[in-house]
Amino acid sequence: MWDPQQYEHFRDARKRPFFELLARVPVSAPGLVADLGCGTGDLTLTLAERWPGAHVIGVDSSESMIAEALRRPAPERVRFELADLARWRPSSPLDVLVSNAALHWLPDHASLLSELVGLLAPGGVLAFQVPANFEEPSHRRIDEVRALPRFASVLASVRRGHAESLAFYEAHLARLGFSVDAWETAYLHVLPGEDAVLQWLLGTTLRPVLTALGPEEGQAFLDTLRPLLRQDYPAAAHGTPFLFRRRFVVAVRAAAP
Repeated sequence: MWDPQQYEHFRDARKRPFFELLARVPVSAPGLVADLGCGTGDLTLTLAERWPGAHVIGVDSSESMIAEALRRPAPERVRFELADLARWRPSSPLDVLVSNAALHWLPDHASLLSELVGLLAPGGVLAFQVPANFEEPSHRRIDEVRALPRFASVLASVRRGHAESLAFYEAHLARLGFSVDAWETAYLHVLPGEDAVLQWLLGTTLRPVLTALGPEEGQAFLDTLRPLLRQDYPAAAHGTPFLFRRRFVVAVRAAAP
C-alpha cells in the first residue's frame, strides 16, 4: 500500500516533528530502543546515532517500506522487522519506544496505549506523535468524496486515521502510572509544486483509499478531489500554504525502587 518515493517527496517537513519529539525524551543511555512505524528507516538510524550504545529495532507493517529500510547501510546493532504494529512484541523490555506519525492508523487508543506501555522496562519512555489534522479542509474534502455513491460502498471498510485529545492521552497514561509531557504544534508548511496538498496526501492519507479502489476508480477519486483541494488551498507564487496540526506525548514510567 505504501509508496516510499511518494512519502519521501516532503521528507524534510515530515521529519521535523520526529526531532522535536525526540528532543523531549529524557533518556541518556538506553539499552534497547524501538521505532514503531519506522517507514523507510532513515529516522530509525538517527536513534542509533543519538544513543550509540543502544540496540535499535525499526518495525513497520509495510513490505515496501521495510524493503527500503533494509537497503540502507546500518550498524549491526540496528535491525528492521516486518510486523503488525499493534501485535509486535520485543524479545525483552524496551527502554524507549518511539512512534512518529503511525499510531493514528490503529484503532482503540486506550487499549493500544495500555499494550504499548506494557512493553517498557522500569524507567522506560513511550514517545509518540500523531497527526491531528482530521477536521481540516484537506481531510473533510477526502471524507466528502469518500461519501459519494460511486465510492462509498468500496471505501466503507477502509479505516480513516484518528487522534484522541491531549487530555485523553495524559489522563490515560497518568492512570497507568506514567509522568506525561503532552503538547500540540501547528505547522504552516509552504509546499512547492502543482497540486501540492494533493501530493502531500498521496504520501499518507490517500494510500489506503487508492489501494482499495484500484487504478481506474482511484484515478476517478483523485480527479474529483483535485479541484476541491485547489479551491481550499489556492497556490501562491511562493508555494501553497498548508496548516498541519500534530499532537506529541512523552510518557515516562517510574523507575524500579
